[in-house]
Order: sequence, then C-alpha cells, then structure tokens
Amino acid sequence: MVDTVTKPKTRVKTKVERPRLHKVILVNDDYTPREFVVAVLKAEFRMTEDQARKVMITAHRRGVCVVAVFAKDIAETKATRATDAGRAKGYPLLFTTEPEE
Repeated sequence: MVDTVTKPKTRVKTKVERPRLHKVILVNDDYTPREFVVAVLKAEFRMTEDQARKVMITAHRRGVCVVAVFAKDIAETKATRATDAGRAKGYPLLFTTEPEE
C-alpha cells in the first residue's frame, strides 16, 4: 500500500487598501452672499436647505467648516467645481481639501 501525504491548500487572501479620505472645507469670506453659498452647497453637495444653511453659518462663525468627506479625487473635483461656481459669479468663494486623519 502506498502512503500519500496530502498538504492542506492555503489560500492567500489579498486585502485591498481603502483609499485615503479627504475633507472638503468651506472657507468663509465677507463678500459672497449667504444665499449663493447655500445654493452652491445644495447643488454641488446635494444638501437640503437646512443642512446647507447650517454649514454656511458654521463657516461664517468659525471661519471654516467641513462640508463633506470623500475619496481624494472626488473631494478635489467637488471643491474645484464649487469654487469655480463662485468665480463665475465674481465671488471669492473658496473650497479646499485636506487629508482626513
């Protein structure tokens, strides 16, 4: 009789690393009308009227406010589009991004 040795099969499971997230930040300025900021937040970040007003007021009182957190490319695209919307109307509206800790 032949002795056969069977080895257990090992499976290598590769983990895909999640992309680093980035915050989109609204920077307050004294020139952009509040209603325009609310309209941009609603259009670009799909916020409700109430959510957009709260973000706008927080940025107004504290100087900056985190609007949302996305993957890097999405955050940069949204920040750029929102900033460009203000520039198109002649306002110094500014959205920036930074990595989330």
